[in-house]
Amino acid sequence: MLGHNQNVVYQVNTYYNEKVQHRKARVTKTVHRIGKVVQDILKEVEAQEPRFINTLSETSTGRLDGVVVHSPSEYEAVLYLNQMGVFNFVDDGTIQGCAVLKLSDGRKRSMSLWVEFITASGYLSARKIRHRFQNIVAQVLQTPQFSEYCKLLQDNTDVRVRIDDKYTVQITCAFRCNGIWPRSASHWPIAGLPWPNAALANQTKAEGFDLTSRETAITHQNNPNKQASTMEADAWAMKMHGAENMLLTGGRRKTLSILKCLRDAHMDFPGTPVTNYILKTLVLYECEKHCSEYEWEDTNIGDRLIGVLLQLVSCLQCRRCAHYFLPSLDLLRSKPVHSIEHSAQLAWHLVRKLMIDPNALQTL
Repeated sequence: MLGHNQNVVYQVNTYYNEKVQHRKARVTKTVHRIGKVVQDILKEVEAQEPRFINTLSETSTGRLDGVVVHSPSEYEAVLYLNQMGVFNFVDDGTIQGCAVLKLSDGRKRSMSLWVEFITASGYLSARKIRHRFQNIVAQVLQTPQFSEYCKLLQDNTDVRVRIDDKYTVQITCAFRCNGIWPRSASHWPIAGLPWPNAALANQTKAEGFDLTSRETAITHQNNPNKQASTMEADAWAMKMHGAENMLLTGGRRKTLSILKCLRDAHMDFPGTPVTNYILKTLVLYECEKHCSEYEWEDTNIGDRLIGVLLQLVSCLQCRRCAHYFLPSLDLLRSKPVHSIEHSAQLAWHLVRKLMIDPNALQTL
């Protein structure tokens, strides 16, 4: 068994230094390529609609802030919007994983930067803003500057661009919500658990979250109630990317990096429901089971890998994976049953090899 193998430290470090670092280098190179293209697109978008200002920026370490890696071929670029208006953040749990922005005073409608996207009921519509943004991007991509290597995918209402016929980038409009914490996540941190400590929990909550305009399983489903369906389409999906990353440091981050590499090599197929985000979610749950720092040292990472993958198999068999901060949100909702079952078989084959073969990481 990998977790009880005396050579586990050597195996973990060898796998990390060779395969994980190689994956990171390849992804970093791709991020620079797609980042330049997205910035060029957003420059043209801003020229047509000044309210969509390019917020992607390069950090001092060379990382492109605002780009999220979902897989070596799937990326997301977040475009932060200027709210400029008096809106109330309403998170009453009615729409799973989503919230709405409602004018605090109807008389202040004209003061908003996004006045034409406010519904008659006073809600700032995520759907209307996304539709406007998609139309402008479509016009930009038809120009000779982009038409040869960029294509707008129109299989749903999200703004998804295919670049070089190899990479898919979703450009998502969002509002940054620093210093507040959603009511849907008020149960966190769970009382009595030593992880995270109070200081880290407070820093995580202060990090806040994003409200994103995106098509979700909730907004995409056919709802016979037209009013409810419209409300769901106008709602903003909550994204906790920054808060999640604050919790994953050191050995926890290293474990996730190895899992991503294993996923790409052994659980990736067209339409797979097993995303990097689901792996991140399961690592966070594993952190609650193993709170001490020594449990995430190299000598124990083998056990953590097996633990997370067993969680994954269980979730796939139950066809449910709860969001870490927003447990009412099912990350496997609306995923095809056949792809979930196939993923369960692949995940079990992988974890079985790790459990049986003490030198598994040398051959995987």
